[in-house]
Amino acid sequence: MQNTGARRRLTLDRDVEVCVIGAGLAGLTAALELSRKGMSVAVLEGRHVGWGASGRPLGTVMPGYGLPVNDIIARVGFDNAREMWALSRQGANYVRHIADKIGPELELSYGALEVSNVDIGDRLIGRLQMLGEDFGTEVEGWQVDHVRDVLRTRRYFHAVHYPGAFQIDGSKYLHGLAAQAEAAGARIYEETPALSIDAAGIRKRIVTPAARMRASHIVLAGNVYLGGPSQRLTDTLLPVWRYAAVSEPLGDRLAEVISFQGSVMDTDDIDHFRIVDGDRLMWAGPETTWSANPQRFAAAIRRRIRTVFPALGRVELADVWSGVVGQTVHGMPQIGQLRRGLWVASGFGRQGMSATALAGQLIANGILWRDDRWRLFSPFELVWAGGRAGRVAGKAVDVWTRGGAAAAGALARWRERAAIREAAREARLAAANRQAGTGH
Repeated sequence: MQNTGARRRLTLDRDVEVCVIGAGLAGLTAALELSRKGMSVAVLEGRHVGWGASGRPLGTVMPGYGLPVNDIIARVGFDNAREMWALSRQGANYVRHIADKIGPELELSYGALEVSNVDIGDRLIGRLQMLGEDFGTEVEGWQVDHVRDVLRTRRYFHAVHYPGAFQIDGSKYLHGLAAQAEAAGARIYEETPALSIDAAGIRKRIVTPAARMRASHIVLAGNVYLGGPSQRLTDTLLPVWRYAAVSEPLGDRLAEVISFQGSVMDTDDIDHFRIVDGDRLMWAGPETTWSANPQRFAAAIRRRIRTVFPALGRVELADVWSGVVGQTVHGMPQIGQLRRGLWVASGFGRQGMSATALAGQLIANGILWRDDRWRLFSPFELVWAGGRAGRVAGKAVDVWTRGGAAAAGALARWRERAAIREAAREARLAAANRQAGTGH
C-alpha cells in the first residue's frame, strides 16, 4: 500500500470542493473520508507525505487525550467529557479498521501499560472506577508485583493496563492511509506549500508557488508548519521536538528484562517505549523547544535506558530521529470550524494517533452532514502560546516536571526500601522473642 514514488507538484490552477493543507495523519484521514463520499479533495503538502511528526509516530493507539480526564471534566462537565472520551475510542477503532485494510505489514501488538514512578495504590482504585464504569474503557489495575514481573526495574510501582490498546508501525500506517485516500479519489500534491489563504466568501482561494486553487472548504492540518498562511493559528502552538531511537538487536537479554509486548509509558509522560522486531527496544524521551540534530540525544537516550533498566547493560542504538509536534497551552487538540468553510485539525502533541483519526472524522462529518460534535472541543479555544518566551517557559516547565518526577520517584523508592527494612527488623525482633520464650 505504501506509495514510494514522488507525487507531483501542483502546477495548474484547480477548483475543488475541499482543500486539505498538510498530509499528516489528521489531514489524510479527513481527505479519505471526504473522498469516499464523492467529494473532490486536494491535499497540499509543503514537503512530502508525513514530513512532520506524523511520518514516524511511535504507533501507540489507545483512548484518551493529553489532558487528564479530571481536568477535562472540570472544563466541559461530566457528560461532555464522557462523550469526548467516546469519540476518542471511536478514533482508536477507526485506526484499527484502516490498519486491517492496509494489511499484516503493520505488525500489530496489543496492550498498553501506564506505569507510575510513585506508589499510587489508593488513587488507582478511583481512576479505574471512573475509566471503567463511567467512561466505558477496558482497563485493569496492576499491583506492584505484577508490574515488576514484566518490567524488571525498581523504578515502577502500580500501573493501569489497557488491554484493548494496540501498536502498529506508524510510518506504514501513514503511507497506507495516503494510498487509500488516493484510491478513493483524493489528489495529493507534494512540494506544494500554501503561500497564502483567502478564506473570505463562499469560494476560498489558496495560492501556491506555481498555481492557485479554489475550494468551498479549507482544512488547516499543517500543525506548526502552516506559518504565514495562518500565522495566528501557528502562534497558538508550542513547537516541541521529541527524540526517539531504536536499539540494535538485544537478543535474549531484552526478554529477560522486559516481557510486556505492548507500549509502556509513565504517568509523567517522560518515557515511552516498546519492543519492536522481536528483540529491539524503541524508546522516546528527550524533548526540546528548538530543533537539534537527533544524534546529540543518542547518549541521553542510552543513559535513560540504563537508568530505568540497569540489567540491560549498555544498549547500542541503530537509529535516532526526531519529530516536531504542536502542543497547545490547554493541552487539548484544536478541532473544529474557525469560520464558515475554514476548519482546523491541529495541536496533536501528546494526544496520540486516536486523536488525529477522530479529528479527521469529525471534520469530514461536519462538512458532509453538518454534524456539529466538533463543538465539544470549542471550550478549548485558540490561545496564544507565547512566542519565543513561550518556548523558554515550555522548556522550563519540562525541566521542572522531569526534576519533580525524578525527586518523587526517588522518595517513593526510599520509602519502599525503608518499609522493607522496618519489616525485616520487626521479623527479627519477633523471632528473637519467640526464641527467648517471652511471647512478646
